[in-house]
Amino acid sequence: MSHNTFGHMFRVTTWGESHGPAIGCVIDGVPAGIRLTEADIQTYLDERKPGQNKFVTQRREPDQVKILSGVFEDDETGGPVTTGTPISLVIENVDQRSKDYSEIRDRFRPGHADYTYLQKYGVRDYRGGGRSSARETAMRVAAGAVARKVLDKLLPGVAIRGCLVQMGPHRIEGDARDWSITRDNPFWCPDAEMAQVWEGYLEGLRKSGSSCGAVIEVVAAGVPVGLGAPIYGKLDADLAGALMSINAVKGVEIGAGFGAAALTGEENADEMRASNEGAPSFLSNKAGGILGGISSGQDIVARFAVKPTSSILTPRKTVTRGGSDTEVVTKGRHDPCVGIRAVPVGEAMMACVLADHLLRHIAQKGGAI
Repeated sequence: MSHNTFGHMFRVTTWGESHGPAIGCVIDGVPAGIRLTEADIQTYLDERKPGQNKFVTQRREPDQVKILSGVFEDDETGGPVTTGTPISLVIENVDQRSKDYSEIRDRFRPGHADYTYLQKYGVRDYRGGGRSSARETAMRVAAGAVARKVLDKLLPGVAIRGCLVQMGPHRIEGDARDWSITRDNPFWCPDAEMAQVWEGYLEGLRKSGSSCGAVIEVVAAGVPVGLGAPIYGKLDADLAGALMSINAVKGVEIGAGFGAAALTGEENADEMRASNEGAPSFLSNKAGGILGGISSGQDIVARFAVKPTSSILTPRKTVTRGGSDTEVVTKGRHDPCVGIRAVPVGEAMMACVLADHLLRHIAQKGGAI
């Protein structure tokens, strides 16, 4: 299996399976001299880890990260700093229950990658989905934490934050976001009233053994003009690809996205006015902060849709490896709404893409930002 690496200048390779002994990643391209500790990474991993409340999978993984290479510390560095060499990170799996999956060894779960993996590779790790499991996203979050350190060093002021804007059929209308409360509820919800609606809705689904989808919004503020390049190096194209690569994601939009199709030219145009600060002032942000594949200086706004968790208790029609009709019920510990824990993952992928494009921009400009 190839294609386990993403990025160009900031390059990340992840490895490991859901029920293997460990998962990990190797990050290449991080400049030397950036302060980096395990605690810097752990902060973001703690936001994604399972078992934190009743609305996520009850698999108990501490997700304690270890830095194996790429940092150095002595009496002159004042703490651990990056050396410019590959940074290797590892997280041990400690709460696997592979026996939960023994009944689906010879059955294909609808909505999962069971059938396609077996057909492509001739072998399938049925224990939690193996490599196709969302467990892999822990290493994306770890890489995203390192990417944030790169951004903090080279581009202070960039802020990346995410939230849920829709759960099942219940969507937050308008652009108002109370970012201060997203960590005060289990759903990363920026609307206190909607958080109560989601709680009642998801509680019913959880008790029935079903699931729902969600839409996650990720916003990056403080990004300067100039990141990204035409034609095949567009910032929005790379961002869309990064978000689309997250498990269970079935749609991505930038700015107004699919909603732009219903607008007129007058409504969609982000008009500009002169500003005393030099850069023009935009009167709207339908473009999501990216024009012609290049950042405009406005907030970069992206949203991605996550499908309902395919592992549910309701019997579903399927076939066996031998080609016989049967039914399958997926047991084990699963998220009733996988979109909840996808918020830190979306933030991480935004950070990785921005760090990658920032390093590419600096290289092209001869060291200037």
